[in-house]
Amino acid sequence: MHDSPARAAAPQDPKPPLEESEPLSHALKQRHLTMLGLGGVIGAGLFVGSGAGISVAGPGIVLSYLIAGALAMLVMRMLGEMSAAMPASGSFSVHAERAIGRWAGFSVGWLYWMMLVVVLAVEATAAAQIANGWVSSVPQWAWVLIFMLFFTGANLVAVRNFGEFEFWFALLKVVAILLFLVLGTLAVFGVLPETEPVGLTNLTGQGGFLPNGWEGVISGVLAVVFAFGGLEVVTIAAAESDDPARSVARAVRSAVWRILFFYVGSMLVIVAVLPWTEQKAGLSPYVAVLDSIGVPSAGQIMNIVVFVALLSALNANLYGSSRMIFSLAERGEAPKSLLQVSGGGVPRLAVLASVAFGFISVLLNLKWPDSVFKYLLNSVGAVLLFVWALIAVSQLRLRRLIEREAPERLVLKMWGFPWLTWASLAAIAAVVGLMLTDAEARPQLLWSTGATAAVMAVAGLREWRERRHRDAR
Repeated sequence: MHDSPARAAAPQDPKPPLEESEPLSHALKQRHLTMLGLGGVIGAGLFVGSGAGISVAGPGIVLSYLIAGALAMLVMRMLGEMSAAMPASGSFSVHAERAIGRWAGFSVGWLYWMMLVVVLAVEATAAAQIANGWVSSVPQWAWVLIFMLFFTGANLVAVRNFGEFEFWFALLKVVAILLFLVLGTLAVFGVLPETEPVGLTNLTGQGGFLPNGWEGVISGVLAVVFAFGGLEVVTIAAAESDDPARSVARAVRSAVWRILFFYVGSMLVIVAVLPWTEQKAGLSPYVAVLDSIGVPSAGQIMNIVVFVALLSALNANLYGSSRMIFSLAERGEAPKSLLQVSGGGVPRLAVLASVAFGFISVLLNLKWPDSVFKYLLNSVGAVLLFVWALIAVSQLRLRRLIEREAPERLVLKMWGFPWLTWASLAAIAAVVGLMLTDAEARPQLLWSTGATAAVMAVAGLREWRERRHRDAR
């Protein structure tokens, strides 16, 4: 059992100290964090979901990814600055508590945990559907059970298992995208057998580069911005590396530009090789491109890549959710029983608590995918925007604190501070505004806002009760 030094402080202290020891393992290496930073954000949302963005933005989807990617890069830089200066297993939840108050750390921590364990159900179910297509004799529910039990066991044994799985999963995804970029570029210039150079034909034809105008580009942003979720896990994992401050700084530096290159580069190749009118929402544009240039069994190859991406996300979400709820318990915001740590530095009860709710989410997804689970998924669908906004606000306040108390900790700095931080907040507010005007996105935003308000109300009530208790004494 472990009691955090932050909780040893007086209950009314809103700013825990910058130094915070962690009882968790420090078995993650730099290569684990680097590949987690590169591959953690590359998931099924890119390989399959990007088709929806192309169908509304046309070739302008390149600009949509540039805009969404730029916002994600700025948020990652802010988070990297704080995590390098103050590594903690709770990452942005700890930063929010230090910068704003306990209610903020409580709210963003629990909302993020809820988001991960709900999305985990989507990933487990989607991976099971693919596996069931390969081995139909094993029912879908059995595949879900196999995946959940396997990754639960791996996460219970040692954090190094998580690092190794993510390293190889991420490596496969990165190699797949690099090969796709090479083959696609060769196809554009007509270098591959039986291909003719297409040049800029598909970028300027079928209505031009912006067939649906800037409105299409903005709609594309809404379709793709949530695909960048997952970058946050690398800063959570950094607390369990052998040198947290340097590790997270290196991982963030190596990740931000390469991720943007992978996303934007992929979209540029896709809309250059094939007319955007041939892309369909729900179908992988990667498969369409590979089929068009004659890659045999393109569909099955991409199925394998998507399958790996889903298992990677499942593994990362289970890890991230367990560390987040462990951090909440450290700060007295979750049951103290979750602080039990194994001899190898694994918070086993936190892992089991996260996977238990994950199993419940999976059952809801299998039993009521279009009713109960749909509402549950909508309630956390826009939480990522709330997390990003709290990261920006926290960085605005903590930067001054770090400069005053420990300037030597600023080994990684946010670009253009504070102007780009304010610009990021304005961009997040703009995305929220766009979701309100979009008929499909509005329910998700409203449900997520309701869930956020409920959690914040609980946080406020807890603080009010504690204040009354202190006053009574």
